[in-house]
Amino acid sequence: MHTNTKYRKRFGRSVSVMAVGALISFAASTALAHGHGPKPPHGPKPKPFINNFSTVTQGTSSAPTAGPEAGDLNPYGVWVIPETVGNLTKGNILVSNFNATSNLQGTGSSIVQYAPDVQSQTTFTEINAATLPGGCPGGVGLTTALVVLRTGWVIVGSLPTTDGKIDTVGAGCLIVLDANGNPVETFSGGVINGPWDMTASEDGDKAQLFFSNVLNGGVATATADTPVNAGTVARMTISNPPQGSGIPSVIETTIIGSGFPEENDPAALIIGPTGLGLASGEHEGGDSQGGNSQSARHDHGGGNSQGGDEGGNNTLYVADTVNSRIARIDGASHRHSSAGIGVTVSTAGSLNMPLGLVIAPNGDILTVNAGDGNIVETTPRGNQVATTLLAPAGAGSLFGLAVVPNGSGIYFVDDSENQLNLFQ
Repeated sequence: MHTNTKYRKRFGRSVSVMAVGALISFAASTALAHGHGPKPPHGPKPKPFINNFSTVTQGTSSAPTAGPEAGDLNPYGVWVIPETVGNLTKGNILVSNFNATSNLQGTGSSIVQYAPDVQSQTTFTEINAATLPGGCPGGVGLTTALVVLRTGWVIVGSLPTTDGKIDTVGAGCLIVLDANGNPVETFSGGVINGPWDMTASEDGDKAQLFFSNVLNGGVATATADTPVNAGTVARMTISNPPQGSGIPSVIETTIIGSGFPEENDPAALIIGPTGLGLASGEHEGGDSQGGNSQSARHDHGGGNSQGGDEGGNNTLYVADTVNSRIARIDGASHRHSSAGIGVTVSTAGSLNMPLGLVIAPNGDILTVNAGDGNIVETTPRGNQVATTLLAPAGAGSLFGLAVVPNGSGIYFVDDSENQLNLFQ
């Protein structure tokens, strides 16, 4: 890994709720030779997905304007709501905040709901750690691990601190909210230790959660900026009842990835495996950029997963942030053992400490860099086919992202401006 000093200084820095917007430049890159497998067929190459867009629409602030969590900032998680249930409106976007108004990392406790044009938002929930209906070691600090199921259950990860520093970090939990934003239960312990990002698939009355953990192996007490190869990716299968017919319960858990590097960092708090994207088997073998990744039984509304088929041989892509790498875990929904750090899909090149990850409608892998403010499009074969600057402020600006449901754009948080933006 090459060290990005600028990123280290900016990633966890203090940021203002209202920042000046900036002009966005658009630049496409040529393909980079980091791929694996046979060469793609001859003929004209399809246009990369992100090359369809050139304009960033600046959204309103992610900070709640009232209530005990008013002023929360540092938006991380992004998920497009797949169905209208309770206070959730189909097509709107949920965004979780990692920092409280104090701007201390790991203290944010609010989730806001944006309109599709990102020009307005309302508070979906403000979580009080003292009244949670279950354990959450360390309290509440909402991470990028955010999903919304079609049944209306919202599940969000917590990696909490009391003062924004690594020496007060707690193992956290997954918090389950109903469709009106009320916490109904928590999942903690076992395979959960610092849940950092998450994706999901649904199959009838069950759902599978796939999430990364970044607090394993004593990383919190290790020497700062020193990798500890203990980050994990877990699968959790839960029941998925309709609202009013019980609450989700854990059916099984399995560690499907392990040994990913994690680091504690004075500025960034923690760095480790982050973005996750689940793709059906259709796209695992090649660069079918003109295809459609909505081949699975469920469309998750353009969230962090384009849907998954629990019965199929699907692939989970993982952003290995410390190593500037995209990894692949095969058979993610049904494997019974860890794939270790997975198979390398692509590394280095335009990848500069990737954080958020999503599968594009054409089956390509979209990642946003912690190191430079760019979004990168990579084919399943590992060819980096396009790069675009999303955040002129550069390092430390980007985190979660999601594809607009009709494929007409990309939602992404910009932590340098504390807002959700739309690239279209």
